[in-house]
Parts: sequence; C-alpha cells; structure tokens
Amino acid sequence: MSNNDIEPATLAQRLDDKDDLFLLDVRNEADYEEWQIEDSTNIPIYDELLEHDFSTLESRLEDLPSKQEIVTICVAGITSARAAEFLRDQGFDAKSVDDGMNGWGRVHRQYDVDATDGVVQIVRPGTGCVSYLVFDAGEAVVVDPSQYIDQYLNAADERDLEITGVIDTHAHADHVSGARRLAGELDVPYYLHGDDAGDLEHLSQLADGDSISVGERSLEVQHTPGHTPGSVSLQFGNALLSGDTLFLRSVGRPDLEDGDEDAIRTAANDLFASLEWVTELPDETVVLPGHFSDESVRPVTTDLGELRAETTNELLSYVADGDEESFVETIVDSLADEPANYNEIKQINWGKTQPGGDVEELELGPNNCAAN
Repeated sequence: MSNNDIEPATLAQRLDDKDDLFLLDVRNEADYEEWQIEDSTNIPIYDELLEHDFSTLESRLEDLPSKQEIVTICVAGITSARAAEFLRDQGFDAKSVDDGMNGWGRVHRQYDVDATDGVVQIVRPGTGCVSYLVFDAGEAVVVDPSQYIDQYLNAADERDLEITGVIDTHAHADHVSGARRLAGELDVPYYLHGDDAGDLEHLSQLADGDSISVGERSLEVQHTPGHTPGSVSLQFGNALLSGDTLFLRSVGRPDLEDGDEDAIRTAANDLFASLEWVTELPDETVVLPGHFSDESVRPVTTDLGELRAETTNELLSYVADGDEESFVETIVDSLADEPANYNEIKQINWGKTQPGGDVEELELGPNNCAAN
C-alpha cells in the first residue's frame, strides 16, 4: 500500500474520531444507493474512470473542498486511486481507500462497554454486524463471531483471556459465522439452539434456562424465537445480548426462514411473545444488539428504559402497549429486501454446504436484517 492510500481500518478509526474528512464515493449511483458509508458524497464516475476519463470529475472540482482532506472510495480501490491521483495533480490533498468498499466491509472495531462489566463489543461498520467478547476472571466466551476469527483471538490475547466457548445466538442469514471454526481451533464448545442447528454436528445445543459459565459469572440463556425458531438472548449481569431479537430501532425480521405470509405471521407472533419477555426486564438493562443500521453511537447500546421511552423503535412500542395486531401488520407491510445471498449464507451456517472461494464476498453489502 502506498502513502497515497488509506487502510479501511484507519478510515474507520478516523471517522470514529470525527476527523475532518471529505469522503468521495466514485461508484455508480445504483451501487452507492444500495450501500454506502454514512455522510459520504457520490459523484458517479466509475465507468468513466475505468476509461481514464476525468472530464466529469474535472467539471466538479469547484464542488470539492480545497482545504479539507479528500478520501476517495470505489469498489476495490482501483478507480478511486485514479480519482485521487487526478485530484492531487489539481492541488488537492487526496488519498484512496485501499481495497475500497470490499475492504470497508471487512473492518472490525472494538469498544469496551462501560455500562456493564466484562463485555467488549466488536462492530463491523461496513455491514452493521455486531459481536461480543464476554469475560470474567481470565475466561471469555465469544458471541456471534464473524468469519474473521483472528479478530476474536487477538481481542482475547490483548486482554490475557482464555476463550472457553463460542455461541451463535441464532443461525445467521446475513453473514458467514466463524463460530464453529473458532471453537474447533480452540477445542472448546460451540453453542447453538437445536431449532437452528440444521445439519450441524459437534455442537452443544442450547435450551431455555441454560447457564454457560464465564469465569465466576455466567451467561443465562433465554429462548426468544421469532427472527429464527432457535433465536436466543443472553443475560450477563445487567446486560442483555439480544442477538437479532431486538435492535435499537427495530426488531429482527421473521421472514428469512419461510417467506410465505402465513409463516411470517406465525413467526411474528412468536417474536411478539419473545419481546414481551424483554419488556419485562428492568429499565437499567443494557441492550446489546446483534446489528445496527446507521446509528452513530459507539458502542451500539442503550438502556432498555430509554429504548422504551423513545419513539424510534415503533415495533417495540407496540409490544409495550400489548398491540400484537399492529406489530404483526407493520412487519408484514414493511419488510425490505432480503440480505444479499442470504439463502447461500444460511446453507453454510446450517452445515448443509461448505464455503467456497467467494465466502468473503457473499456477505458484503447493506444490513437488511431488521423488520422495518
């Protein structure tokens, strides 16, 4: 990587630090509209740049900040590097994101959760996926890891922790789980509820009411079906790792197992009952979701009492009011496009197929796991 490039992880850190960057996305408009970095600006010149045509970019120079660092991004870092070079020739301070949006989708960021003891949140800003390292007395359990298992091995090593177990809160449809591989490498249990096990072998099946020891503490398992039949939420002290059952501004969509409307309604009814249990928890419960959309708060968390008091989670408000009919109808009427390649990803996570050479590319794209 040259001095004229910026690594995706460095970009993520600088965005976290609110550095004064102008982020210029040169991809085609349709690609940008589907998936982009928040607060970026799109000039759709990807095809022109492939032909070394800078005429449109030249015509837009007056729209670009002359006293601000410009960071260009494309799909894989090639056309954005051409744009950055052209801008430098025109006197701009410009760099290109190495590996482009492909690299951005693989970035992981760690955050200590100050609102509760013994939890590290690991966020993928490019995909909206959130995973966790839960620890006590030198031991740790990893929850919902991505396929990039070195992220969790390194996080544990940095804190001198021994990973003693790995959990998937459900069978994921949006990203390839690294849980089985991580557990296999460390020779520790892999936990998943039996209703989501598919063809998997060599797993420890979770059940409602189970406790998984973490040092001198434990993770308490609550079966919360709806997003999937085997979805669970995990209590750890005052924290609730809610998986894809509850997000900060929505809930997990119930249509990725079966898209038939009757099946969706049945799963939505199950999800409503699961969320009724959640709403009975104390106000000070720290909600730690498995996904986020465009929330800028880091770590991605809030107190349950604040979440209930706000109006940003319409579906949770229906649960608090006991309005199951509005909850179900809103879900049925507002489902967005499914996550990219979700059927293929599910087959991998169920153990029905083996990941191929394109396993990293399968999960790149926007996060569409929310019900609305």
